[in-house]
Amino acid sequence: MQKQTLYIRNLTIGYKRKQGNLVVCDKLNAQINPGEMVCLLGENGSGKSTLIRTISGFQPALDGSGSIMGKNLFSLKEREIALLAAVVLTDRIDVPNATVEEMVSLGRSPYTNMMGKLTKEDKHIIAESINKCGIQHKAKEQLSNLSDGEKQKVSIAKALAQDTPLIILDEPTAFLDLPARVEIIQLLRNIAITSSKSILMSTHDLDLAIQMADKLWLLPKGGPLITGSPEDLLLQDSFKRLFVDRGVEFDNKTGLFKVKYNHNKELAIKGHGFEYVLLRRAFARKGIKLKQHEEKNEMWLEISNGGNKNFLLHKKGEMIASEESVERIVEHTLNHIN
Repeated sequence: MQKQTLYIRNLTIGYKRKQGNLVVCDKLNAQINPGEMVCLLGENGSGKSTLIRTISGFQPALDGSGSIMGKNLFSLKEREIALLAAVVLTDRIDVPNATVEEMVSLGRSPYTNMMGKLTKEDKHIIAESINKCGIQHKAKEQLSNLSDGEKQKVSIAKALAQDTPLIILDEPTAFLDLPARVEIIQLLRNIAITSSKSILMSTHDLDLAIQMADKLWLLPKGGPLITGSPEDLLLQDSFKRLFVDRGVEFDNKTGLFKVKYNHNKELAIKGHGFEYVLLRRAFARKGIKLKQHEEKNEMWLEISNGGNKNFLLHKKGEMIASEESVERIVEHTLNHIN
């Protein structure tokens, strides 16, 4: 049976203080297997970063147990942890005049001698790590000349060069635009598959996590952890408990958030499909809820079935407006409702 990469049991995390410990979460139980990518999700203040720091050995656990590759996590020395887990923090890279190659070479620090001299094998691992992250053409470039997405790839390459069974990342996509976020998560997904490394990353990108992660760790404030595959957690309706009373609703069928609108009026509509979805959202922003058309309705919208997807506005049995634009049909409708 394959050994678990990471295992935590009844873990209590928080901060040690003279006047008494401050507990952030307790009774946390989870595991990561080789080759799995796990995403840690939770709202701000739930304890995600505290959990990441505790697992990484940056702060002590208050109670419970844990192991990395079968070794007691909380009795390991700093260098021992560095041989088992590489950590990528949220902080932006800022090393004046350093090149990509020089930054990635720091990942070999746990293996080099006191002089920090790189062997032929070290150099091969550094080059391979840079190549796997798709930044080989930037190897001699200074970090200051890179985009935020490229800098994050450098951090991941450095973690790869450390050659550990576990890579831990705290919000690796925090400062990136959407295309770069997708690219980084795809890169981590590929590393997990091709290198059999375990990936644990905290993130706010719920939609990407649902699509890309093997397992999710959901951390409500105070705990406990809710763990499982994205599909099982959707079946179990676990996400609604995570984001309760936040002004949004999580739609299990689509895996997306829905904004809660305050409706003060209703409008009947005939039609369905993608055009209906767009109209429903546009009118919801105006405080109008669309409902199914009935014969008694004095005013209603219709999505035409002709060659052009026109939106028709009817009032008292007569068509009073026809538009191809959602924006314009909303404007016409508001003029007649108000």
